[in-house]
Amino acid sequence: MTAETETAPAEEPVETTDDHQPEPAADNGRLPDDHPVVKALAKANEEAKQYRLQVKEFEDRDKTDQERTSEKLADLEKNLTTAQADAVRFEIALERGLTKSQARRLVGGTREELEADAEELIADLGLDGEGATPPSRRPKERLKPGASNSDDPEPDPDEIANRILSKSRI
Repeated sequence: MTAETETAPAEEPVETTDDHQPEPAADNGRLPDDHPVVKALAKANEEAKQYRLQVKEFEDRDKTDQERTSEKLADLEKNLTTAQADAVRFEIALERGLTKSQARRLVGGTREELEADAEELIADLGLDGEGATPPSRRPKERLKPGASNSDDPEPDPDEIANRILSKSRI
């Protein structure tokens, strides 16, 4: 490292009180809740909130009923557009056999873009092309333990009984 790139170690921040006496900073770098600065900041934030509400009321007071109605209409249209986009997204996901959480990952502005993204998602996840339905949780019939050989013939109970009886006669 050269002398030009070296930097001096950072000093710990020093806080001052009303007496203007330095006070060491808290370990986590945050002032206690009962500190005068924290109290003043909370009070200023509350006042600012009240002022914002007053400004909003003042602006709304000067609006005509038609302006208020047009703002509500614009909000409703925005919500409708979002709902329609979600409906198309979930419709495509349903057609492709994607789950609800996978459908949320689809991105695109048009139906074609969403369909292409669904195909990419299916390919990336290694799901079959016919749909991404999860495997059935129903077990296959006649399952055998992994240690058994499926090519072995079924044992004959009479033969087993004869072997046992022949060994016990000796």
